[in-house]
Amino acid sequence: MDPVPSSSTFPDALRGKRILLCTESFGPVNGVSRTTLMLVNHLRSNGANVVVVAPHTGETTFVPTPTPAPTSTAAVPKLGPAPTADIRIHGYPLPYNPELSIVYPVRLSVLYQRSFGAVPDLIYLASPASLGFQVMLQLRQQPAERQIPIICNFQTDLAGYCAILFPPPFSNIAVLAFAKVQSFLFNHASIKTIFYPSRFVRRYLEEQRVQPDKLDVLQRGVDTKLFNPARRSDELRKEIAPKGEIVLICVSRLAGEKGFGFLADAAKELDARGLSFKLYIVGGNRNTAVETDIKQSFEPLTQQGKVIFAGFRTGDALAASYASADIFLHCSITETFGLVVLESMASGVPVVARDEGGPSDIVRNGETGYLTPPADLGAFVDKVVALATDDALRKTASANARRQAEEATWDRINNKVAWRMAETIDQSQRERAELHARNKAVPQDGGHQGQSGPEDRPAQGGTSPGDVVQAQISDMRLAGGILAISATWVAVGAYLVFIKLGMYVKEAVRNWFTSGGTR
Repeated sequence: MDPVPSSSTFPDALRGKRILLCTESFGPVNGVSRTTLMLVNHLRSNGANVVVVAPHTGETTFVPTPTPAPTSTAAVPKLGPAPTADIRIHGYPLPYNPELSIVYPVRLSVLYQRSFGAVPDLIYLASPASLGFQVMLQLRQQPAERQIPIICNFQTDLAGYCAILFPPPFSNIAVLAFAKVQSFLFNHASIKTIFYPSRFVRRYLEEQRVQPDKLDVLQRGVDTKLFNPARRSDELRKEIAPKGEIVLICVSRLAGEKGFGFLADAAKELDARGLSFKLYIVGGNRNTAVETDIKQSFEPLTQQGKVIFAGFRTGDALAASYASADIFLHCSITETFGLVVLESMASGVPVVARDEGGPSDIVRNGETGYLTPPADLGAFVDKVVALATDDALRKTASANARRQAEEATWDRINNKVAWRMAETIDQSQRERAELHARNKAVPQDGGHQGQSGPEDRPAQGGTSPGDVVQAQISDMRLAGGILAISATWVAVGAYLVFIKLGMYVKEAVRNWFTSGGTR
């Protein structure tokens, strides 16, 4: 990709443009959705016309706060009637994470009508999955003159999640299916840019044979005012560690793919080595059965008061939790970036992480924390003990972490996206104008004009054998894509039903034993 202009400014050309932003989750649900929310607020506050399409579930529906008026002094075009609201669509909530859903079929034309009442200038897909796949597949069916440019932000390793959550051979089938689907969709001409957050993700996309000129690195920013060492709370520390124990923290959704099995083993090893610590785990899961399983894996340390589950935290409470800790422990190996790592560093808390995925590009080993081999529990525990028992080392790492985080601002990150959007829209408009001019240049009698070749002319009055073959090939590819996506979601859906039944039975058995075998 060509370098974008200075990310210190917002492109005037994007003000008033219609952007349809489709995301698999929206709001303060996780790092990915918080990143999307920051982008939406930035675009709107600078005059871009953004409508968000996202699923809602029965468990929770996030309603964004009103967007502030544009802060720029540049003139903002009048947009006419504003879109009524962001669009919430229905889906089947995932048993392990009800905040996320498999979106039911939705027509792109309906989204156009409900959003702007017209075709948008650009479509932005945040972490494309069930919703993003549908959008990309439907756009493939449109003729060239009706193609809308797409920018994707690849933030979620779906294949990695499947490899962890599904047992063999289902995991192998799911990983292969996702790879085929993503390769099929991402290689289409309508996909202009795929942002990726780390080298780990780029390698994966290159393995799917995505064209290198479409790939552009996009890391994340952090709110250094909110996440700040000044948020450290002596009161909270006394509540967590009344005897002055070292405070270890983990901020994550409670789910199997987040590495909690590894974290539980690490906590037990730290206890066996005699380290005086408290492990403060911030996060939860709307599915109580999943949350209960995670908590039980830390026994007996939880009963002994060495592991504390704080539940969900947001805003000031979350910032205080980070800043009041001494060391952040990151055990997930499926993170494409790892926003919590950057938030911890902004809070002046060094990080010990497994050297896999996004955190490998964030943590500067030996400076802002440590990276250890993903499967080496002993090395992970060694680094935690080293930081916990050396105040000077921990203080130096804390200062280094804060300095590094101060280099990553949301304005610069989001302006980079905005410039790419503006350039993509401009390029798309020029290409459509050239296509329109070529079509107009073709005489109605079917003759030649100028240097236009057969490939420049629409079919007149009939269809050549070559056109028929080309159409059949196109139909076969489209059918293959539909079949692959359908098979993927049918398999996932069937397995989700199986999981839900299993969790229901497990919860019933647990309740039966808890009640002493009586009703």
